[in-house]
Amino acid sequence: MNIAKLLLSRELLTAEQVDDANALHQSEGLRLDRAIIQLGFLTEYQMLELMAEHLHLPLVKLDDLTIPQETLRALPAKIVYRKRMIPIGRINGTLRVATSDAFDLYALDDLRLSTGLEIEPVLASREEIEKVIKSHYGLGGDTLDEMVGAGDGALGEVVEGSEDLLEMAKEASVIKLVNEIIIEAVSERASDIHIEPYEHQISIRYRIDGVLQEASVPPQMHRFQAAIISRIKILANLNIAERRIPQDGRIKFQVGGRQVDVRVSVIPMLFGEGVVMRLLDKSNVLFTLQQLGMDETTYAMFKAIIDRPHGIFLVTGPTGAGKTTTLYAALNAIIGPGIKVLTIEDPVEYHLQGVNQIPVNHQVGMTFEKGLRAILRHDPDVVMIGEIRDLETARAATQAAMTGHLVLSTLHTNDAASAAMRLIEMGVEPFLVSSTMIGAMAQRLVRRICTKCKVYYTPEPSEIPRDLKLEPGEQLARGTGCAHCRNTGYRGRTGLYELMVMTDVIAEKIIERAPSPKIVAAARESGLRLLREDGWIKVRQGHTTPDEVVLCTAL
Repeated sequence: MNIAKLLLSRELLTAEQVDDANALHQSEGLRLDRAIIQLGFLTEYQMLELMAEHLHLPLVKLDDLTIPQETLRALPAKIVYRKRMIPIGRINGTLRVATSDAFDLYALDDLRLSTGLEIEPVLASREEIEKVIKSHYGLGGDTLDEMVGAGDGALGEVVEGSEDLLEMAKEASVIKLVNEIIIEAVSERASDIHIEPYEHQISIRYRIDGVLQEASVPPQMHRFQAAIISRIKILANLNIAERRIPQDGRIKFQVGGRQVDVRVSVIPMLFGEGVVMRLLDKSNVLFTLQQLGMDETTYAMFKAIIDRPHGIFLVTGPTGAGKTTTLYAALNAIIGPGIKVLTIEDPVEYHLQGVNQIPVNHQVGMTFEKGLRAILRHDPDVVMIGEIRDLETARAATQAAMTGHLVLSTLHTNDAASAAMRLIEMGVEPFLVSSTMIGAMAQRLVRRICTKCKVYYTPEPSEIPRDLKLEPGEQLARGTGCAHCRNTGYRGRTGLYELMVMTDVIAEKIIERAPSPKIVAAARESGLRLLREDGWIKVRQGHTTPDEVVLCTAL
C-alpha cells in the first residue's frame, strides 16, 4: 500500500490534499511524504508515527536518551553528517541507528557495509537528530568536514595580505559556516555570540537567558579561525586588513522571516581577534509590562507615573538588566494619536511604530545633550533618553521636565533610592532633582524555571536564605533539566522590580542630600518593596529559584 492510499484509508488526508501533494511531488521532484509535510497537511511527527506503525519500526524520543560515547564512536563523523543518522545503542553485533527517513534503504546498506555490523533502524524526528549532531559532533561539523575534505585547510592560516583574507572569506563553505553559527544562536534564543581565539582552539559561546553556555565545536574549526572572523568583518562592513585596533559594525539579516540586527565588536587579542555579536531579534521583544513580570500592584503604580504630564522617571540597574526593554514597554503603553513621543538612543535597538526615534552619532557631534535640546523644539509630549551619562544631559533632562515634558531615561545605580543621589553627584542641584523627579525603579532579570521539567520540593532549612520566610511545609519549584531548556532547568527570564514613587518626605531627604539608606527608609514608609522582596514573591509563586534571586540581589 502506498502512502497516499494509506493516508486516505486512515482519513488523515482528503483526496484534494493528496492531489495537491502529488502536484508538488511532480513539479518539484519532492517525495510524496515530504510534499505532504511541506504543505502542512501533516507534521513530521505525525508522519513518523504513521510510518512507525505501518513499517513496524520503533519511534524514539532522542531528548529522553543518554547516548554513550562509545556508541557515538561506532559511526565515523563523516557518515553521520552525510546520512543524518545517529547511533543510539549497540548490542553485540547489532547497531541501533536513529533516522528520520524510513525509506532510505541505500543508506542503511552503506552503514552495514562500512561498519560490518547489523543495522537496526528506529525513527526519530529530524529536529532531534540535528540537535544530537550539534551537541555531540559539533556545531558546523558537516561544513568543516566538507572544507577539510575538499583540501581547503589552508583557508585557516593567518596571512598578511588583505586580498588573501578577502578571498578566503568569500569561500562558499566559510559563508555557510558563519551562517550556521548565527542561525544556531537565533534558534537557541541567544542574546550574544562570543568567539574567542586561543592558542590551539577557538571557543564559541552563546549567552542564553543571561548565562554564557559553551557551544560544542569540532577541533578542526581552529584551522578556519581567520576565515570565520574575516567573513564576519565583511558582513559588518569592517576593515578586514586591520587587526591591531578594535572595530565596531552592524549586520542586518533575516532568519525564517524574522528580522535580526547584529551589533559586532572585534578586539585584537593574543592569539587572534575576539568577536562579540549582540543579537537584537525584533520578534522577541516583550512590549507589555505584564509580560515583563510586573505584578498588578507595581503595574498600577508604574502606569500612574507614566500617565503624568511631566517629570523625570528613571529606570536603574546594571548592564543587561532589561532597562531599555522596560522603557520600550512603557512607551508602547503611552503612545496614541494624541501623544507625540520622541526618543534619542545610542543605538536605536528596536523600531516602535508611532514613535520618532533619533540615533546618537558622536562622529558628527550628535550627542544625547545636543539631540535632547533639538527635539524639545519639535513639541513632544514624552521624551525618552537612552541613558543619562553626564551633567549636560542630566541638566537638559531636568529642564525638559520643568517645561512640561514627561522624560524617561536610564541610570546605572544599584537601587531606586540611589538614582536621585546619582544626579546630584553629576552636578544637578538637589532642589531641581526633588522638584522634577517623579519616581525611580530598579530592576534585575532572573531566569524562569522551565515549565517542561518544573517539579515542586520541600527545601531543607539550610537551603533557605534567612530573609525568605516560608510557611511550615511550603514547597518551592525548580527545574530538573531537559532538552527544552538545554538541561539548565531554566528557560526565559522575568523581572524583579523596586519601584520608588516620589513623596514630600523623600523630596525633603533629597534636598538635605541624605544618604541612600535614609531615602530607602522614607520610601519604605510609603510602601516601597525592595528587589529582594519582589524576588521572594516570585520564588513562592514558582516562577524562579532562591539561587537566582540571591545571585542578582544583595542584602
